[in-house]
Amino acid sequence: MAEERIRVGIVGLQPGRSWAARAHIPALRALSETFEIVGVANTHKASAEAAARETGLSRAFADVAELVAAPEIDIVTVAVKVPPHFEVVKAAIEAGKHVYCEWPLGRNVAEAEEMAALARAKGVLAVVGTQAPFAPEIAYLRQLIADGFVGKVLSTTLVGRGGAALGGGSIPDKRTYGYLLDRANGATVLTIPVGHTLAALRSVFGDVAEVSAVLATRRPTALAVDSGEVLPVTAPDQVLVSGVFASGVPVSIHYRGGPSRDGQGLFWEIHGTEGDIRVSGSSGHTQMVQLSLSGAHGDEKTFRPLEVPASYRSGWPEDTEPGNVARVYAAMAQDLREGTRTAPSFEDAVAVHRVIAAIERSAESGNRSAL
Repeated sequence: MAEERIRVGIVGLQPGRSWAARAHIPALRALSETFEIVGVANTHKASAEAAARETGLSRAFADVAELVAAPEIDIVTVAVKVPPHFEVVKAAIEAGKHVYCEWPLGRNVAEAEEMAALARAKGVLAVVGTQAPFAPEIAYLRQLIADGFVGKVLSTTLVGRGGAALGGGSIPDKRTYGYLLDRANGATVLTIPVGHTLAALRSVFGDVAEVSAVLATRRPTALAVDSGEVLPVTAPDQVLVSGVFASGVPVSIHYRGGPSRDGQGLFWEIHGTEGDIRVSGSSGHTQMVQLSLSGAHGDEKTFRPLEVPASYRSGWPEDTEPGNVARVYAAMAQDLREGTRTAPSFEDAVAVHRVIAAIERSAESGNRSAL
């Protein structure tokens, strides 16, 4: 007998432009034998009704409270902007629902720790959307390193770009992107692309032991293209980190705000005693761009493409964004049904938030910060 599908309610769906529309809806529909999308809740009932109509969902909830209270919902997906995460996640957990919350989990480490503690106390499965470690290229990278392609890892270096709306000096429109300019909202170059990439780095090298960092806001204003307003910026657009993993592997990271000039927005190299691997992409958002691998080892003098085996992609959505999100949902389903812990948890989110907090402490004090 087929298992009953896991029923999902989405908080925060704007057809044609939101992350939920671009990634979560196609990911869940690709896993339609496992998941059923029950409905959506937005800030207003009219917005939810429009979203449900445009995406073919059967139900629009009046608000978050109605959605989390609905007995037909098993998982609440939280895909709103970062500041409301805390209250929406708390409401879902207190209603006894399992939660899939987008990254960053909270505006800061304190919010993340409180949400993780509440999930533990209530005994619900709480998953965070740090999907970069589930990208086929990152999974294959881990296997290559485990198989000895680079020998003993000596160090790793990463340079990335934050993308057009993060630290680039302009935003498409104030209403949608204006909150990214204020670091207090917890959605910056440091917390979003660096945070996602830290999750990938931790999946490859393990826990971070200590960091030394510089954060700089070199563009103190940004132009809102839609209105012509020039807005103040407090979020950093330059993130420089040097540190060491608990394994002893040194790491160097530099993220720059704005898009890349030539479409090459990510350079990540793993250097070892026997070889080197490079990871590249169009931006530093390792969770949402198509990545590619190249490498050289032994006596090789030039880097060659390292093709990811077809088995890493077979059966998943071809597009990068829904593909990576679908892999997280599939891991969540396995955890719910088998009692495993394969999906990125709120505890994993707290670990990344603590690295970010250590980076901020180091930048403020000028001293190295231990975790």
